[in-house]
Amino acid sequence: MKILHVITSMDPKTGGPSQGLRNLCSFNMKLGLYVEVVCLDDVNQDYGLDEKLFINKLGSGKTSFQYSPVLLRWLLLNLERFDFVSVHGIWQYHNYAVYKAIKILKKHNKKVPKVVIMPHGMLDPYFQKATDRKMKALRNEVVWRLTEKRALNAVDAVFFTCEEELLLARTTFKGYQPKKEINVGYGIQRPPVYRTCMKTAFEELCPAIKAKKYWLFLSRIDPKKGIDVLIDAYNQLTAENHLLPELLVAGPTDSGYAQKMMRKASSNTHIHFTGMLTGDSKWGAFYGCEGYLLPSHQENFGIAIVEAMACEKPVLITKNINIWRKITDGNGAWILDDVTENSIKKQLANMALLTDSALKIKGNHAFTTYENKFDVEYCAQVFFDTLKNL
Repeated sequence: MKILHVITSMDPKTGGPSQGLRNLCSFNMKLGLYVEVVCLDDVNQDYGLDEKLFINKLGSGKTSFQYSPVLLRWLLLNLERFDFVSVHGIWQYHNYAVYKAIKILKKHNKKVPKVVIMPHGMLDPYFQKATDRKMKALRNEVVWRLTEKRALNAVDAVFFTCEEELLLARTTFKGYQPKKEINVGYGIQRPPVYRTCMKTAFEELCPAIKAKKYWLFLSRIDPKKGIDVLIDAYNQLTAENHLLPELLVAGPTDSGYAQKMMRKASSNTHIHFTGMLTGDSKWGAFYGCEGYLLPSHQENFGIAIVEAMACEKPVLITKNINIWRKITDGNGAWILDDVTENSIKKQLANMALLTDSALKIKGNHAFTTYENKFDVEYCAQVFFDTLKNL
């Protein structure tokens, strides 16, 4: 079986979908599948990773829509080589390009692969309702009517990472009528076994945290992630003289919003910004933390959440994260109803009172949940079996 994955970018800085795709491809190849990726990253872009995955980098498209005639030509020349095409993400040209290429090939009686789309949470109604996204919501409505509705309803199936995502997708846009909706799940690779070099790499990047307990926020620094409310809640607790672990914020700091958050936290010497962590420094941060925090307003899967659980760390999340139902029964998480300063403040205060043994037990529960529900080997097999049966 030959599979082509189509995605706008494989740059790790773009967040979850690119990392999730790497995880999926790694184990699909172990199952004996032939896998390629095509994306619109710069031809010479170096991801800084040692990987065996074959990635066709065609160069950036035009505008934020990533319009790319080069991609359409590439698809017309190459789609016949594949049995299945999996499109990752919507709202940009790559999805419509696949739709258009399939139509052209069919018109000329050419062999065409079966096509599936994984929206990766991009059909969540949050994106159309959030007050700070009014212009983007309007743009999405226009794009939906012009291209996305036709592209999505034409594919053989829409794959979802969890049941919550599948159900929410039905509520967002008029005319949403996919041929099939399938919850295929989603998983991550087991983290590398802890080594002291991980701790060393992490402490070299953040020496101020050395020998201190800390909570970890590791994600893009974006309004959606609830980082502003987290900082406000943490500031309130430290002002009230609560004894807390340090707060470590790990994510790219070059955006205007990240700079704003750094200014918000600047008066609190217990909050530390490290920039983006990768490799040993990232795993050192996970393995060394007291718990992982992501009080997000919306999250489809949250790879870093599951990575923390796989490192035997309890997690603080919200019911705005679509996998919360899969996590809640495992007793390895604290799950908030919503993102408010008061709810976060109250939960952090309670977490700070837990003994090391209580945290260890909760971390063990988190790891068990990862093993049972989010191991990528199982999820990659489900993905493969589902494709075979389309």
